[in-house]
Amino acid sequence: MADVIPSRINGKLFIEGKFVEGRGERIDVRNPARGELIGQIAATTPAEIEQAVCAARAAFRSWSRQPAKVRAQALHRLGDLIAADAQRMAHIMTLEQGKPLNEAKGEILKLAEACHFYGEEAVRILGEIVPNDQNGYQSQVIREPIGVVGAITPWNYPAELIGWKLCASLAAGCAIIIKPAEITPFTALAIAEKVAEAGIPAGVVNVLTGKGSLVGQALVDHPGIDKIAFTGSSAVGLQIQRSCPSIKRLSLELGGNCPLIVTQGADIDAAVKGATRRSFRNMGQICIAINRIYVARPLYEIFLEKFARAADALTIGDGLLNPAADLGSMASADPLAKTRAHLVDALDKGARLIAGGKAPEGEEFTKGFFFRPTIVADCTHAMKVMSEETFGPLVGVAPYDTLGEAIALANDTPYGLASYVYARDLQEIYQLSAELDYGNVAVNNVDAGIMNAPYGGRKQSGIGYEHGREGLLEYFNFKHVRLYHGVGA
Repeated sequence: MADVIPSRINGKLFIEGKFVEGRGERIDVRNPARGELIGQIAATTPAEIEQAVCAARAAFRSWSRQPAKVRAQALHRLGDLIAADAQRMAHIMTLEQGKPLNEAKGEILKLAEACHFYGEEAVRILGEIVPNDQNGYQSQVIREPIGVVGAITPWNYPAELIGWKLCASLAAGCAIIIKPAEITPFTALAIAEKVAEAGIPAGVVNVLTGKGSLVGQALVDHPGIDKIAFTGSSAVGLQIQRSCPSIKRLSLELGGNCPLIVTQGADIDAAVKGATRRSFRNMGQICIAINRIYVARPLYEIFLEKFARAADALTIGDGLLNPAADLGSMASADPLAKTRAHLVDALDKGARLIAGGKAPEGEEFTKGFFFRPTIVADCTHAMKVMSEETFGPLVGVAPYDTLGEAIALANDTPYGLASYVYARDLQEIYQLSAELDYGNVAVNNVDAGIMNAPYGGRKQSGIGYEHGREGLLEYFNFKHVRLYHGVGA
């Protein structure tokens, strides 16, 4: 019998502090590892969107005037409640997204961490006194919350990527309407349960379900939404930017096509370990996944041999039945189909398959979206695996002869989210850090983002920042108040 979503959130919307039965048509949500129906969401109607926006606008007026300490306390309560219920919330995430249960729990705990980080930042929202060019004047620069935020979030990290937007919004004094991906909506509704338990005032946080092209676009179009915070594909981000009918603040965290450079002096075992983790974690369904690897030619074949062994050693399974598996299922048919298409394209153009290339064998894998971690070698930029974001468990590898060549290949992309380097020569490290045209450069590690440092892309990978003080400032307007007081004039 299928494991199903609790009735208290199944088919519900979260508007004005309450779970309400959605009035729109039902959309099925399935477990991607088993193909089983686990619940349904309601396609939010225009009237319900209007209700949520009105609730958020009313709540913003009072929430924005709360002392920062009150907002901080609310975020700390929320973080504690989420951490205490991490196992149940992780179960819901694995049920709808497919990642192993232990990994899902880790993501829920990172959501709790975001609550506490922004709870601390909420009480450190400072202004400035700017010197004037004549006596008797004082200029104050103060920060005021933007207003109502429309957060459109993806399915690959359905808790953490809500958290970055939710927590910064609450800390700044904004209200927020969250539109989660239609294939992973229940994690967002489980977060809404905790929002209610934490005593966050009604209307400050709302969750609307349905298709992004309808409900998400309605938030983009609505004059009552002051800012759109979106994580997803570059194509959809561009559509949002182009379609705004009025000027809105935008934070767009978009796609990547992230390179790894392994220099001749690198610790090859550390590079293989990092490449294995960041190429295949979450089945490669992550914006900062390593898509393509450039290895100094003297290390090339030994790197491939070790990398193939490491990929083949990864365990894969149903994330609920095998909570400690390295990999679960992919989240839906679409990224699996793209992975297969990119693999066929690479092989047709001369790539060499050295690991994976097919679904795992066994009865337990036949109904889900499973695929083995896959590596192709001898790749060129004529292959899609090297020039497009696959968003699946496939990575291309190529040799290089000079560091300049590696840098040019790594930068040969319209994207600029994250890049990775394994090197021990200090001059090479500094040269690569300076010349890689990416918002994040991770050297001798593959964790390109930490909560207290800014995270964002350049070029077609987005605008704006999340994480850190910079992520919080994305939710403020700045106001200059120039006062004539006459003293010393």
